[in-house]
Amino acid sequence: MYTASDLKKGLRLKIDGDPYVITEFNFVKPGKGQALYRTKLKNMINGNQFERTFRSVDNFEQADLREKTMQYLYKEGDKYCFMDNENYEQVYLTEEQVDEAVNFMTDNIEVEILLFEDKPIGISLPNFVELVVTEAEPWAKGDTAAGNTKPVKVQTGYTILVPTFVTEGEKIRIDTRTGEYLTRVKG
Repeated sequence: MYTASDLKKGLRLKIDGDPYVITEFNFVKPGKGQALYRTKLKNMINGNQFERTFRSVDNFEQADLREKTMQYLYKEGDKYCFMDNENYEQVYLTEEQVDEAVNFMTDNIEVEILLFEDKPIGISLPNFVELVVTEAEPWAKGDTAAGNTKPVKVQTGYTILVPTFVTEGEKIRIDTRTGEYLTRVKG
């Protein structure tokens, strides 16, 4: 159990049966009366956000959350299948749960699946992935009117801006947190 004094940004709580994360936190001590804890909470299942004020006597249940390393196998309809590397069980996440991670997922990539009471609710990718450029416009030397970047498409279908010297068929490293190009990968 948590008390109101344990509240801080990033803390995960269970409220009304759902997991929430505190996205904003303020401690308010009025001239008279009890201290107040103003928070902005985000539901970790459906993404809804709201503000709530707690008193110093309030208690909270810790959310039963854990991460497990799993391997992405395939997409089936609007669900994505992942396999537990330890017991080979398969779990499915919806398009909403996978969200923008789909831009960087290749077959057999290892990801962290966030589980709430043993039900999958989210995904964390490695910070960096290496993807092959599948479509790139040719660049003519001396063509500086377009700037020093150009859009290319990678094997997942994601479009990214890269330096003009990157060509089709090359492997590039992408930061999954920002979606930006980092470097070419040799070999």
